[in-house]
Amino acid sequence: MSDQEHLTQTRNIGIMAHIDAGKTTTTERILFYAGKTHRIGEVDNGDAAMDWMEQEKERGITITSAATTIFWNKKRINIIDTPGHVDFTMEVERSLRVLDGAIAIFCSVGGVEPQSETVWRQADKYKVPRIAYINKMDRVGADFFGVVEMMKKRLGANAVPIQLPIGSGELFNGIIDLINMKARFYQEGTQGTVFSDEGVPDSLLAEANRWREALLENISDYDDALLEKFIQEESIEPEDIKTALRKAVIDLKVIPVLCGSSFKNKGVQALLDAVVNYLPSPLDLPPVKGHDPKTGKELIRRPDPQEPLSCIVFKIMSDPYVGKLAYARIYSGTLKKGDTIYNAVNGKRERVARILAMHANKRANLQEVRAGDIVALVGLKETTTGNTICSEENPIILEEMSFPNPVIYIAIEPKTKADQDRLSDALARLSEEDPTFKVKVDPETGQTIMSGMGELHLEILTERMKREFKVAANVGKPQVAYRETITSEAQAEGKFIRQTGGRGQYGHVKIRVSPNETGKGFLFANKISGGSIPADYIPSVEKGIKEALENGVLAGYPMVDIKVELYDGSYHEIDSSDLAFRIAGSIAFQDAVRKADPAILEPIMDIEIVVPEEYMGDIIGDLNTRRGKVAGMIHRAEAVVIAAQVPLSEMFGYATILRSLSQGRAVYSMQFSHYSAVPDDIQDKMVRRVRGVLVGQRR
Repeated sequence: MSDQEHLTQTRNIGIMAHIDAGKTTTTERILFYAGKTHRIGEVDNGDAAMDWMEQEKERGITITSAATTIFWNKKRINIIDTPGHVDFTMEVERSLRVLDGAIAIFCSVGGVEPQSETVWRQADKYKVPRIAYINKMDRVGADFFGVVEMMKKRLGANAVPIQLPIGSGELFNGIIDLINMKARFYQEGTQGTVFSDEGVPDSLLAEANRWREALLENISDYDDALLEKFIQEESIEPEDIKTALRKAVIDLKVIPVLCGSSFKNKGVQALLDAVVNYLPSPLDLPPVKGHDPKTGKELIRRPDPQEPLSCIVFKIMSDPYVGKLAYARIYSGTLKKGDTIYNAVNGKRERVARILAMHANKRANLQEVRAGDIVALVGLKETTTGNTICSEENPIILEEMSFPNPVIYIAIEPKTKADQDRLSDALARLSEEDPTFKVKVDPETGQTIMSGMGELHLEILTERMKREFKVAANVGKPQVAYRETITSEAQAEGKFIRQTGGRGQYGHVKIRVSPNETGKGFLFANKISGGSIPADYIPSVEKGIKEALENGVLAGYPMVDIKVELYDGSYHEIDSSDLAFRIAGSIAFQDAVRKADPAILEPIMDIEIVVPEEYMGDIIGDLNTRRGKVAGMIHRAEAVVIAAQVPLSEMFGYATILRSLSQGRAVYSMQFSHYSAVPDDIQDKMVRRVRGVLVGQRR
């Protein structure tokens, strides 16, 4: 097969959705129909091929992205099944970074749920073409057209059905294909392998024609020949529609909507046909952009095995048998087993010991991979998530990934001295795997602090330490990751002058602090004129201020969203040093912050609760006691959806409370929204508590 054919016949896709929309169930059917597995695994039975971790089997959720490769209609499809739980949202983000297309799965009853919106925005960020699949059409309350409308309103998507369901709930028994105008009926008891394509039933023909007309109207702009036929009311062939639709999908203008019931084995083969027909191959997308690490000049790499090598490592995994696995997407060039590659981010050379094709946690050895492939590499000791690996003669750094800061933390300590070493090893390997998991040692208490994206995130990581790394440890209660900032402008000066027998220390700075835009972090501006501080000492001042940012003046929390201007100061020709200016910068910053009305910030969470109407009053009353603000309510056939914003500090153990308030009938999902100022009375209590602890420690 030529390089061009290999690329034309490759699809790199991901499966993304809200938790419980049926991603893993759909993936299991895909593997079965493509001949990758010989029996269908079920999430509920804990034997899904893609959920291979013990915790995934026990909890029935996907925690880590799993990769596999199948063949369908002679096309090679590399699939990544991503998690749906919001605590593992970065698994989705880093997978989308390297994919060419995606299947977005929606539940026919739940529709567009909070995590659906999150993954949709992530796909928008990376400009990933996608198709939508409305799953669970066999469930009571299934509403295909309701979900299509929700996609338009909540996601701003141009959702265009290319299939219609025949019946819904228990009466769902087939699918109308609007492109070929055929109805597909499945033979029960054959696991979806036997079906018949027939004419559209007379009772549904008028509706099918109306939706086909809407489809043609939507895509006729993408093909002049199709537009002409549509205007002239000539016969339009299915191939004409497919060509125009493929172009519209790749241009991110149209989202084709399909339907089915993966659990009942209906609609999955047609979904695979749509992946092959409408999602792009590596050749359909623009060349990947990067920059030269030395000059900063923009560079491009085309998906061509003859071009210089460029790959991005999007995931690191610890494997008990081969050690560190680096999952990589090859954008250009060819990579062979034993090759020496160059990490353009840290400037290190590494040797690729083995190249593996992955199927969940099973693997096969490869001798060579080319542009368009997604593989796991063994032997890269100095490479981390987001690094670009390339040829040393033609270095390039591809766009790096950004990861959000953790919002919750716990203290952990080993039970015995023997566990101390195992704990250090486990924490190092887990933080290497997961960029949203942070570890630090509290300088005052000496405790090891683990930070993450949510209670479940930290719970899973703690369990993994106990099971995979055999660490016996005591774990504290989850704590909120507060921040501090300032709310007004202030000026201050910092002097550090020491005179001891010989050479002394002299550093003197004047700074101005002001609030920065929310989420923009720390900004340092050098406004020194006339050489009052030599240029060599400016980085030391900035370094001192950055160190002071780590501990706020109110309660010791890290400080965020602050602008600092260094506008004046003085120096001594003999006594001035980097250390003196670093300390002076730190002193000035702390003094300025105290004058600038500092405030403590807390993480606010978006929460969505689906609850039967009779319990709605109790739930809203409880949210009010938690300082929650109800943003809106949507009435569905069976329940009410309450959208609210609540401080994270008020939400620990909420699952248990919600169960008792609704007799176990309500469910909720929660994700980080933004940081907001803590109310004055709560801030006063927090400050008094911290100062009381410090006084106690001094005694």
